[in-house]
Amino acid sequence: MRRTAARAAGGGPVPPPAAAASEEALGAGPVTAPAPSPAPRRLQTEFPFELPRGYVDDAGTLHREGVMRLATARDELVPLRDVRVQENPAYLSVVLLGRVITRLGTLSLVHDGVVENMFASDLAFLQDFYRQINAEGHTRAAVECPHCAEPFEIDLGGSRLGES
Repeated sequence: MRRTAARAAGGGPVPPPAAAASEEALGAGPVTAPAPSPAPRRLQTEFPFELPRGYVDDAGTLHREGVMRLATARDELVPLRDVRVQENPAYLSVVLLGRVITRLGTLSLVHDGVVENMFASDLAFLQDFYRQINAEGHTRAAVECPHCAEPFEIDLGGSRLGES
């Protein structure tokens, strides 16, 4: 059986691709394309929520669905200069939540005045939600009693926002 080289359109032999020819000549086999690199992971910075009761605005409209973004260091520092927070540290969570809630129902703007007029159960929900998203999803840790070895959970979050 006689082998013949492939011919190009002009009649001459078809040259192999340079990289493939050199790899094959070295006995390494055919060249393969590099594996695609994995897509870069994106950090989720906004988190949807639904209030248990909802905020009722001045027109009587109920707003329950909203979005909270991750807090920055600035978000936790700026409220400390607020006179209301200096006079009453419990006000810190109201000011802080007013900064990180980016949407609530159809309201055009969410601010600390909106948060301070929420029902207590919704405020507690938002405080817990804030701790969860800013502590990489959870604030609880499984531990074991050193005396009886009984497992239980503890909450690593602080008692108020900004005090983790």
